[in-house]
Amino acid sequence: MTSQNESAAADAQRDYSKTLFLPQTEFPMRAGLPQREPEWLARWDKLDVFGKLRATSKGKEKFILHDGPPYANGHLHI
Repeated sequence: MTSQNESAAADAQRDYSKTLFLPQTEFPMRAGLPQREPEWLARWDKLDVFGKLRATSKGKEKFILHDGPPYANGHLHI
């Protein structure tokens, strides 16, 4: 009979990754958003995404999104 400490040590060393059905994907496990954001911004700048959006909406009626109050009983702020 093993002691509780020996059992806990054995569990800590056991590799449970083989007992799980983990997806096989090329996506990174962590997004790394702070590191990747500059890449995205540079790509969007190169593709002129903002300019294309502006050109698409040219001549259309202006859409204004009123950002709601910060609290349920607060006043509307723009």
